[in-house]
Amino acid sequence: MLDICFYFQVHQPWRLRSYHYREAGRRHDYFDDEANADILRRVAQKCYLPMNALMLELIEAYKPGFRVSYSITATALEQMAAYAPQVLLSFRRLLATGAVELLSETSHHSLAALYNPAEFTDQVTHHRHVCTQLLGTPGSVFRNTELIASDAVAAQVAALGFRGMCIEGADRLFHQRSVMRPCHFAAAPALAALPRSYPLSDDIAFRFSDRNWTEWPLTADRYTEWLHALSHAYDQEHGFLGLFMDYETFGEHQWASTGIFEFMRALPGCVLRHPRTFRFVTASQALAGRGEASASLSLPEPISWADLERDTSAWDGNRIQQSALQTAFALEPAVRAYRGADGAQLVEDWRRLLTSDHVYYMSTKHWADGDVHKYFSPFDSPYDAYINYMNVLADLAIRAGAPRRIRCSCAPPVRRGDAGGVE
Repeated sequence: MLDICFYFQVHQPWRLRSYHYREAGRRHDYFDDEANADILRRVAQKCYLPMNALMLELIEAYKPGFRVSYSITATALEQMAAYAPQVLLSFRRLLATGAVELLSETSHHSLAALYNPAEFTDQVTHHRHVCTQLLGTPGSVFRNTELIASDAVAAQVAALGFRGMCIEGADRLFHQRSVMRPCHFAAAPALAALPRSYPLSDDIAFRFSDRNWTEWPLTADRYTEWLHALSHAYDQEHGFLGLFMDYETFGEHQWASTGIFEFMRALPGCVLRHPRTFRFVTASQALAGRGEASASLSLPEPISWADLERDTSAWDGNRIQQSALQTAFALEPAVRAYRGADGAQLVEDWRRLLTSDHVYYMSTKHWADGDVHKYFSPFDSPYDAYINYMNVLADLAIRAGAPRRIRCSCAPPVRRGDAGGVE
């Protein structure tokens, strides 16, 4: 029996407006409300609303056989509430079916697990609060930002009481072992690992519309044949197949004209023709069926699901990213100590600036990875993204009354368009 777990990540950052250094100390409106509203509404029409309608259709057609899991950042939920409340209603309808599970994560899609354990805990708590208020209470499985995981992160997640955590099925982590067999973290033996099968996930998320791909066009029948080939190893035990991807895959990254919706509409029916071979599960259900974990995973260095390296270099791989992250997290004591009337807004603004997307735009990678970073970035170059971000941090430092040494570190050492001294 092979347990198939579809997990979808839903995230939208609060995007920054163009902010000049001369505005620091004078203007505190950092975010591009017009762009945030336009993008959220566009993605709602292209992805969230049609895909939620399709998921509801599939759940009702195959109940109780079809189930899915989602994690939705607080930044995305709050933008839905502000700009597209009909999307929230459609997610609530999905949760009301009982076939959908919410996963926990950091509220602001941050790298706090790597840089500030206390803030990480606060964001996990805040995410649970926002989810419960706007949508529903998350379950016992955790999904860290960008599937970032390590021994240290696993220990933090286990200490918060979670039973399982989603991770990337990176080759260097599993070596010759199968990503579909039960496993747990060496640093947290009570915490089960739910690995992503990246080849099969990426066949849908990235390769589906690639006409140069030898398997194009991919059909639901052929995809099910691939699943059958994998299932033969699990006749006497439960295997796990994690199909994890961005929800925006459907309609936004893979346009409707590619046939992605038709593929997804057909897939559950093809799979469920074989009820003794496959079943769809939520992440928590997968834990319940796995029994004693048989493999112990050691992650001395962080892994993620991003780029070819599947490490954290998408966010901290160059000096400008490292500078931005160090400066942003260095503001934490001043932000928490602030006692002004706008203290809650100051904390929220700071957390929005911790969202990983901001440093992702500063990546200086090349080739295929670089193309992906450029696709998502609203800036002309990584250096423009860095300068703009540091200008905003300069104002936040002034507002928070941060020590002068931190305020000075907010001044970007490069001029617009000047790569001097930057790797």
